Amino acid sequence: QVQLVESGGGLVQPGGSLTLSCRASGFVFSGYHMGWFRQAPGAEREMVASIMSGARARTYSDSVRGRFNISREDDKSTVYLQMNNLKSDDTAVYYCRRLDLKTVWGQGTRVTVSL
Repeated sequence: QVQLVESGGGLVQPGGSLTLSCRASGFVFSGYHMGWFRQAPGAEREMVASIMSGARARTYSDSVRGRFNISREDDKSTVYLQMNNLKSDDTAVYYCRRLDLKTVWGQGTRVTVSL
């Protein structure tokens, strides 16, 4: 079955950087588009970045464009989210997801941006 395991979250100061990883299993990773989502306390879950199969295209939400970079390593079945110049508004639990499979989520990884 499809499994997604996110890691790399933590506590970081404003202006700092983190790189999140999501290891996928249970499907042929290279053939699927992947996305990173986040859910802040009291807010809806939102997509922040996506990457097509073969890394042919990437998209970003307005709130992270220019600060976050999504990438993938198909031979490791892993998608990454490099986050730079972090702000307090980036505090959330971050999840990855196969974009066509809307009901399967990992456990998420918590990012807290604070002094």
